[in-house]
Parts: sequence; structure tokens; C-alpha cells
Amino acid sequence: MYYIVTGAAGFIGSNLVKALNDRGVSNIIAVDNMKQADKFKNLTDCDIADYMSKEDFSEQLNAGMFDGDVAAVLHEGACSDTMETDGRYMMQNNYQYSLDILNFCQDEEVPFLYASSASVYGMGPKFTESREFESPLNVYAYSKFLFDQIVRRRWSERTSQIVGLRYFNVYGSREQHKGRMASVAYHFFNQYRADGFVKLFEGCEGYANGTQLRDFVSVEDVAKVNMHFLDHPDQSGIFNLGTGKAQSFNDVAVATVNALRSTKGESKLTLEQMHQQQLIRYIPFPEQLKGKYQSYTQADMAAMRAVGYKEPFLTVDEGTTRYVNYLLAKAA
Repeated sequence: MYYIVTGAAGFIGSNLVKALNDRGVSNIIAVDNMKQADKFKNLTDCDIADYMSKEDFSEQLNAGMFDGDVAAVLHEGACSDTMETDGRYMMQNNYQYSLDILNFCQDEEVPFLYASSASVYGMGPKFTESREFESPLNVYAYSKFLFDQIVRRRWSERTSQIVGLRYFNVYGSREQHKGRMASVAYHFFNQYRADGFVKLFEGCEGYANGTQLRDFVSVEDVAKVNMHFLDHPDQSGIFNLGTGKAQSFNDVAVATVNALRSTKGESKLTLEQMHQQQLIRYIPFPEQLKGKYQSYTQADMAAMRAVGYKEPFLTVDEGTTRYVNYLLAKAA
């Protein structure tokens, strides 16, 4: 029996492949689009049974080639560029592709874990898994929202586990290929090493410089949650996956700079001291993001806690420090 991971060479997908390996599972079919060839680096320390392009996988899935051979599907494959304006591409890639896999899993009674997104909540300010709080701002968010709606419509007829995970601001290992869509922790790391300072947006919409708040969650915790649901096939639902505690972009910057300073034997600094020393600098808020930017997100984690996930989540300081050490080791 195979585990299928779509988006397997991507950020979260490759971390799930590694998490499966860490528990002794290597009978994995890794599905991805390798148009961006350097994503292969995310899988060089992983063991898989086979690799398939997204197109070949879709064709064989619909032809019944996997019938009876799949233990579970972890569906991470999607276009995650929130600035993508080709709605036809987005809906085909994120909605129809997901629907085909859902249909297969329900026909075969196979557990189906898939990536949703906190972007479905739009500007918030309440982030609870309920229709009245959902208002997507772009076609990426709409593609995720619409698929969640289909899952809800089919809920009473499901034949096997379905888990949708609404990822908040995920950061961590194996995201280097994402370019401008990589986490702020990744960009701060590279900025500080290259220039000796980091750049944050100025304040906007009532927020002071760098004080916009997001629920930053480590990909380590994301992988742990996915493994939890694989271990509990009786648990289904659409769940937020954040930490439940919003922290500022300033917090991420301070954690990144201090983690890098500590590797050189330098003492930790406060935000105020970093301002004074020009280690943190602010740039104008982009005009094209005004009215489309989530200045505050904080996952309501009650639903996930209610089904029995009790593990603590890494704070920004804890998770960023671990991530910086990982990036330094990779650079070395």
C-alpha cells in the first residue's frame, strides 16, 4: 500500500515526506510539478518509492490505476501564489484537481488529508471554522474556500477520513524555492546575513511600524499535526492550523537577528536597541497590497484541541531559532 503525497517536492509536502520517513514509511509516491527544477533538493534526504508528475498522476488516478493500492493521501499540491491573477489556472489547479482526488479517496475509502488556507477568512477579524467568518479576498483564497464548501456539502455521505487543515503563516525548512512567497523569517535571515539589517513594512490601517500581527506556525508543528491525524483515522473535520497566538513581524525580526547574533557570540538585543542600531529598518507599505493584506490573523484552535490534539506549539522565538540554525547548517 502506498502513501501518496502531492506537492511532495514543495515546502510542506517535502516536510511530510520526511516525517513519514522518520516513522519508517518509505512506500511513498511523490507527486509534483518539477517545472521549477531546484525543488528536487527538498527530497534528496528523503526515501520514496516513485515520483510522478502531476499530469501523469491525474491521468492514472482517473483511469483507476491506483485502485486498492493506497493507504492514505496527503494532498499539499496547489498554486500558493496569492498574487496569481489567472483564475482559470487557479481553479483547475487548486479546485478541480483537489476534487478529483477527493472523489478517488471517497470511492476507495482512503483517508484524505488536504491543505486548506487561513486566507479563506479574508480580513477577519474572527478566525473560526464557520461559514459566517469566511470572505476570501483573491482567487487563490476562493479556490481553497470553494473546495472546503464542497467538502462540507458531502460531509454526511463521507466513507472515510477527511481532514482539511487551514494553514496560517507557516515557516521553516525546505521553503527556499518559494522566492518572494517564502516566509518572512527566511527573508529576514538572508537580509541580515547580506546587509546587516532587516526590512519590514511601515505601519498601515492603524498598525504602527512592524506591529502587524500574524499567527506564525513552524512547519515542524504542521508535520506533527498531519501525522496525528494519520494516526487517528476516526477524526475528521476542517481545522485551523496555527498556534492560537498572534505575534508581530517585529517579533520575527528580533528572533531572527538574535538567533544569528548568538551564533557569533553576540548578546541579545531588544527591539528598541535594534532600532537604535539600525538593525531593523522600515520600508513604505506597498500600494498594491492596501486593502488586500491581512494585518491580523490568529487561529481559533478550539476545534483541533477538542478532537484531542494536545501538543504545544513552538513560539516565534523557539521556532525561528531552530529555523535559523537549520539554515546555517544548510549554508555550511
